[in-house]
Amino acid sequence: MKTASQRISGVGRTNQYITFSILKISTLLFASLCLACAARGPKATTDITKLTSFAQAAEEPLDVAQLNKKISAAFTATPSYEDYVLDGGDLIQVSIFEAPDLNTEARVSARGEVSLPLLNTVRIAGLAVRDAELHIEQLYRENYLQDPHITIFVKEQFGSKVTMMGALNKPGTYDYFSRMYLMDFLAIAEGLSDAAGRVVQVRRKGRQDEAPQSLLIDLDQMVKEGNEELNVAINGGDVIYVPEAGSVYVDGAVRKAGSYPIRKEMSVQEAIISAGGLQAFADAGNVKLVRYLDNGRREVAKLSLDDLQRSETDKFRIQDRDVIFVESSAIGTFFQGVRLSLGTGMLGVGYTPPAR
Repeated sequence: MKTASQRISGVGRTNQYITFSILKISTLLFASLCLACAARGPKATTDITKLTSFAQAAEEPLDVAQLNKKISAAFTATPSYEDYVLDGGDLIQVSIFEAPDLNTEARVSARGEVSLPLLNTVRIAGLAVRDAELHIEQLYRENYLQDPHITIFVKEQFGSKVTMMGALNKPGTYDYFSRMYLMDFLAIAEGLSDAAGRVVQVRRKGRQDEAPQSLLIDLDQMVKEGNEELNVAINGGDVIYVPEAGSVYVDGAVRKAGSYPIRKEMSVQEAIISAGGLQAFADAGNVKLVRYLDNGRREVAKLSLDDLQRSETDKFRIQDRDVIFVESSAIGTFFQGVRLSLGTGMLGVGYTPPAR
């Protein structure tokens, strides 16, 4: 049986524990609020109306849907056999109507050459079947036959490839069997994606001692303005790359912070939606927009999503390299992170910062 002094001592220890717990919780609350308040984005340097005046005259956004319609309409790929482009590895049968004894079967070498009777090696890689026939006819006519008629039958197609990369609806590697053009392959890849930029790059490896080429094609000029010279013939082994358009970086109290392609007429709200929307602890009245100017200067404007909805600045358009930072609400951040636990008959309070 406890004595009076022992009971008094136990009560004292309990009071000390309660006092310590209260201090601990108070300290935790204060530290959490300070942490939330400290987690701020860049400091505003201007307001939204002035930032609008800093905006440069942007190009008209790329109308991807309209371009895809024209790409699809220009698709010419119903090639005939004569359009097949010969390349290394193909096995061909060469027949000469006037001299059947000279008929031969040969495989095109890696250098693009084929061995033919009397002519030794003839380079035919990169030529369509019909062009190769005319070329061989000319060589025989110059030295051996009066009026030869040559036919070429491709017994085995080695199958060159064209690689489609970047902002396309269906990027990948496609067989190249016949003479086709840039717009044909864009159509095969099911057109441009919404993230497509304004140019297409055609990377072409050089043959033997030739240097590689890189062609940069303006989509507006080729498709919208109908500049047929830009619709270049594609060779086997070419790489067609469509870069993405400009991007905006969204950070802070959003669900999926990161870089996102700028869509047509993209607003601040749409950029935030692309990042998964606001976190529960976000401060919708305190959003920072960072814009980099041509002279290297950086301007930061403070925005309110509610104000954007109610004012003309709702039409404010995102530009390439813009950064949107959504601030966190101090109170909201704290209550999102508070956790209670019950163990060994005692109530515990903890705090975990909300995941971003």
